Amino acid sequence: MGSVLSRATAEQRRQAASVVEDLVSVLALGGVKLPSIAVDWHYGRTTGNYLVDLGSARPLELLRLLDLLRKGLRYERLTYDD
Repeated sequence: MGSVLSRATAEQRRQAASVVEDLVSVLALGGVKLPSIAVDWHYGRTTGNYLVDLGSARPLELLRLLDLLRKGLRYERLTYDD
């Protein structure tokens, strides 16, 4: 049987794993790969708060990510400012 903390944080663990999986998938569609992205399971087990560590990335990957974010923000402004 799991600990009380483990039972209480089951949904948070599922959510953390799901968001990492979704983020990796979306970034891949945009041509971005963050090689170190992961859930910090140790911190979560200790505190009950599951954090996503984006890790290290090459500057070219981050430039591509910035480009995608800027394009998304421009699209959002155009869509919601009308």
